[in-house]
Amino acid sequence: MHGLNLEIIKGNYKVFSRAFQYRNYRLYFTGQAISVIGTWMQRIAMSWLIYRITGSAWLLGVVSFTGQVPSLFLAPVVGVAADRQNRRSLIIITQTLAMVQAFILAALILSGTIKVWHIIVLSLFLGLVGAFDQPARQAFVQDMIEKKEDLSNAIGMNSLLFNGARFIGPSIAGILIAAVGEGWCFLLNGISYIAVIIALFMIRVKKLEIRAVQGRMIADFIEGARYSFGFEPIRFILIMLSIMGLMGLPYITLMPIYARDILEGDSKTMGFLMASVGVGAIIGAVMFAMRRSLRGIGTSIAVSTAVFSVGLILFSFSKSIWLSMICLAICGFGQITAFTSSNTSLQTIADSDKRGRVLAFYHASLMGVAPFGSLLAGALANSIGAERTVMIGGIVCFMAGVFFYLSIPKLRKTVRPIFIEMGVEYPDNG
Repeated sequence: MHGLNLEIIKGNYKVFSRAFQYRNYRLYFTGQAISVIGTWMQRIAMSWLIYRITGSAWLLGVVSFTGQVPSLFLAPVVGVAADRQNRRSLIIITQTLAMVQAFILAALILSGTIKVWHIIVLSLFLGLVGAFDQPARQAFVQDMIEKKEDLSNAIGMNSLLFNGARFIGPSIAGILIAAVGEGWCFLLNGISYIAVIIALFMIRVKKLEIRAVQGRMIADFIEGARYSFGFEPIRFILIMLSIMGLMGLPYITLMPIYARDILEGDSKTMGFLMASVGVGAIIGAVMFAMRRSLRGIGTSIAVSTAVFSVGLILFSFSKSIWLSMICLAICGFGQITAFTSSNTSLQTIADSDKRGRVLAFYHASLMGVAPFGSLLAGALANSIGAERTVMIGGIVCFMAGVFFYLSIPKLRKTVRPIFIEMGVEYPDNG
């Protein structure tokens, strides 16, 4: 019996870690594991710093807006760049620039010269860098994975990595901020980028094949936009993500208000709240990485969106730190499952020569629309309170999830030929 259990564990581990058979992905994952922890430390420190200095929900929204809005307006450029340029080189450049931004912020804070306009400008700079970085990194994953059937595992492992860091990074940041201030979080984040840059230099992938006929950037963008929004399954996913980005994700922007004013805590409280999102997201990412096929992935998008929404609505009513942490874990689980399911669906059904542009729209649907949600949430929180703002967002996202679920039978007919042509197991139940 013991031997049988051991074999079952080994079998499950092989399913769980299929992407690790590729040397390039192992290098990438290791470098990112260090870097993303630093990234989450900086995110917490940035939000806490601006709220500590200003006490303004509106400025929380403004900083979040400047850090995310470039993803929306640069979509014509970044999608084409991800399809036409060497992705590894592009990522090395973006990661280096992000490292420089972290070091500048650290220097300003540790020297005591930081001003609100510094934070806004440097947040905008990082947003510009991230607009190029995110689509390129997501498209680069498939460049490192040779077998199509292992792609969902790689995307799931990426989500596990990102949300494992979401659990670790905020916890460390909360303690560091309380002990020595925000500056050290930015400094450590800058140092953490070194690991991923070294890993990227060690990765070797096949040279990207670029079309012989090069069109203008605008023409390439229009081609990608027509494809993305003209193909119904992709269009439905992008609209769903846009609703989540506009109405659901801004709860993160309001987290300092919950930590300090509603739950009467400090930076450690905020760290625990964000870590709770990470715990739920880790569970969701592990479950997704264990998937053996794409069967039911459309249903996964709809149901996980509903789960996220329920967690958000419950969180809006919570006055207890422990209940809030449980609700946020539910949010994290639903959020990451919806995102990874959507990402995998898009990468699977999109034409390979348009994948970068499709993923640019994916990123714009979340991070490009979210800044407007942050501005809206900041304004609403000032007028009707953070709790009601979060509740309204949860209700709207729940309605979107129900609509997507009702649309699955129609979408299934459209994607069926694609899955059959690729030889991927057809998800006949959603």
